[in-house]
Amino acid sequence: MTILALLAAAATPSVTSAHLNPVRLFLDADIVVQVVMAGLLLASVWVWTIIVSFSLRYAGIRKRCDVYERDFWKASDIDAFQAERGKGDVPVAQVAAAGLAEWRRSTGGKTLDKDGTRQRLAQAMDSAIAQEAERLAERLNFLATVGAVAPFVGLFGTVWGIMNSFYQIGQQQNSSLAVVAPGISEALFATAIGLFAAIPAVIAYNRFSHRVDQLEARLQRFADRFHASLSRELEGQ
Repeated sequence: MTILALLAAAATPSVTSAHLNPVRLFLDADIVVQVVMAGLLLASVWVWTIIVSFSLRYAGIRKRCDVYERDFWKASDIDAFQAERGKGDVPVAQVAAAGLAEWRRSTGGKTLDKDGTRQRLAQAMDSAIAQEAERLAERLNFLATVGAVAPFVGLFGTVWGIMNSFYQIGQQQNSSLAVVAPGISEALFATAIGLFAAIPAVIAYNRFSHRVDQLEARLQRFADRFHASLSRELEGQ
């Protein structure tokens, strides 16, 4: 006896119940509908995994950025501070590192092009900002995909199940509700699972995309302020 069969047996009361049994609906469904349901359930599990992991990661990143940025502007030696605190998953530190690296390259030569140095500093930090935003949002595409596709996958399972129910009507020559209702219930369950997977994915994608945009704007503000600081230092050379 399979695990699902054991669950269904445990969930089935000794008397007829007026409530739906999701496990029994799954077990009684056509094999195609079962595959659709299983795929949607796996997608839902992965969606919630991304939701939890992104939430924890974003909270950690925001906290580390707060600490780094607060101490960065107090540091008297930026190079020493960056060497000590610029490691790990701290996007604002990566932006600062990109700016410092370009500063060293641009000011280390015999001749100094101030306007070119300013442009290169801005480009280097803008590139680092884009890279950090892409790295944070790398798994959000899956949420968008599930949110857009899951309802249609569930609908496919529903259509297939209803087609199978009508086929059974033809085979049994009986169109009573008692014959078609179980099959239609199993088919509609596929759509319900599709919505169960899609709704959290859409909500999470919109929310997390907003958070990525917020982080990107924060990094841009830091880069602008750091660029202004380096520009003032450049004027003194």
